[in-house]
Amino acid sequence: MAIKFPSDAWIKEMSRELNASQSYYQSAKDWEGDFTFVVEADDTYDATTYLYLGLHHGKSPDAGEIQQLDEKGAEYTISAPYSTWRKVIEGRIDPIQGLMTKRLKLQGNMMMVMRYPKAAKEIMACAKQISTEFAE
Repeated sequence: MAIKFPSDAWIKEMSRELNASQSYYQSAKDWEGDFTFVVEADDTYDATTYLYLGLHHGKSPDAGEIQQLDEKGAEYTISAPYSTWRKVIEGRIDPIQGLMTKRLKLQGNMMMVMRYPKAAKEIMACAKQISTEFAE
């Protein structure tokens, strides 16, 4: 059954996928830093949604939809319109390329994120495993 993006259920499934992924663990075992993903309204999606993903040494100990940007005090924030997030999840935009071309806007230490490109790719590989329902 497909899970609606963005939603609490979707980000929790992402966390579950990360925790089950040996490839993600290997690529991020030295990583510390949580993310808030800001899904901005656009022509397809009419709300702004905040998704929190806790990441710590190759695992995701916490995840959920939050009500405001600073609710969890994440070290990193990545913002983009809904349609851009959809392309990232579907694999049509590489997350690192999206950051470099500013299609995804990062708040936080860009140099630290750039040290872990394989981890970013593994996160997206896990996202692709989720049967996702998108707004049309």
